[in-house]
Amino acid sequence: MLSTGLSMDTCDFIALVVCWSYYAYVVELCIFTIPSIGEQIIYLIFFHLSFIMFVWSYWKTIFTKPANPSKEFCLPKAEKERYEKEERLESQQEILWRAASSLPLYTRTGAGAIRYCDRCQVIKPDRCHHCSACDMCVLKMDHHCPWVNNCVGFSNYKFFILFLAYSLVYCLFIAATVLQYFIKFWTNELPDTHAKFHVLFLFFVAAMFCISILSLFSYHLWLVGKNRSTIEAFRAPVFRTGPDKNGFSLGFRKNIVQVFGDQEMYWLLPIFTSQGDGLTFPTRLVNPDVEQATVTLQSEPSKSAADITVSPLSESQNRLLSNEQHANNVGDHLANNTLKSAESETITISMESES
Repeated sequence: MLSTGLSMDTCDFIALVVCWSYYAYVVELCIFTIPSIGEQIIYLIFFHLSFIMFVWSYWKTIFTKPANPSKEFCLPKAEKERYEKEERLESQQEILWRAASSLPLYTRTGAGAIRYCDRCQVIKPDRCHHCSACDMCVLKMDHHCPWVNNCVGFSNYKFFILFLAYSLVYCLFIAATVLQYFIKFWTNELPDTHAKFHVLFLFFVAAMFCISILSLFSYHLWLVGKNRSTIEAFRAPVFRTGPDKNGFSLGFRKNIVQVFGDQEMYWLLPIFTSQGDGLTFPTRLVNPDVEQATVTLQSEPSKSAADITVSPLSESQNRLLSNEQHANNVGDHLANNTLKSAESETITISMESES
């Protein structure tokens, strides 16, 4: 999982800072500085609770492997060979359109084409992006974080949020409990011992990390509330109906449930409870008719209706359409009539308002 020397250095740096902070707080502050045994016990109990949750969530963020597209998003061998031999972009897109007709895809490139990764040789599922640092396509990729030496995406985004939350709690607790002894050492009310350096430096480090983590944590809480990734916040996803930054937003409550799950008792634990499979996501813009046995995808104007084979729903589409999430997320449902033209195909979709 180590991708660059920088990532290795940053992870080592955080590990060293955490180990030093543990020694400085437990030994230098609680044992050698705080005179009251009762105060020592209370501080140590809450310190270890925050420390365990912080290390646990950080560990899960680092060592949870990013989720990748499944085999059904790979081109069949024959189609893959044809795709690689074709030199014209139009012909390559025709091959991709045929392969994508059986896949649950709602997003497109900016030009309206099928999102395909030439590096991984897979059709990209919705919200999937290629990470150049990890050299792989990552489901619902948020960003590559050198501080955790891993890609943050569908498989570990909840862990990353909890890591930010518990690291903030950890730093705030240290800063708050060290403050009075920091002042006493600074004003020479306590004797000048070897603990003075550790206590003074511990407060400065905790306060510094508090400021930086608070801004990052606040930003990601905002992203969770909007059901966006960092990539989608900077570049709105393009749907069949055009770009829409709120295309995956289902309402504040449901957006949180998408990341943390529907069982609130597990929200604060670094245990995977995110909804879905990372391949398909509920969207307020597109809701295919469950009664339909087939799906027709929009093709380029240059292609005729005979160029693309209408295929039955795939296993992923059936999972998506039967998901109870979609039934709960439908607001005022307006059915549009299917329009057929001699020049191009159109698709049958249902427009929904955000719940």
